[in-house]
Amino acid sequence: MTVEEHQILGGVGGTIAEILVQNHPVPQEMVAIHDTFGQSGKAQELLEYYNLTTEGIVQATLRANARAHAS
Repeated sequence: MTVEEHQILGGVGGTIAEILVQNHPVPQEMVAIHDTFGQSGKAQELLEYYNLTTEGIVQATLRANARAHAS
């Protein structure tokens, strides 16, 4: 699970995914801003807009956990 407050492309999540797939394949969930133009606003508004809130991170964790236990 990686959480980044910027674009998902070229982020740390991709780097970690490359390492994991070579050494220890596991389900990974990357929470970040998907390929889109950025918005302007207050910090909390932007976190909510991009689903980078506690609830968004919890939901992503549950998705990754479900995939890990599905196989």
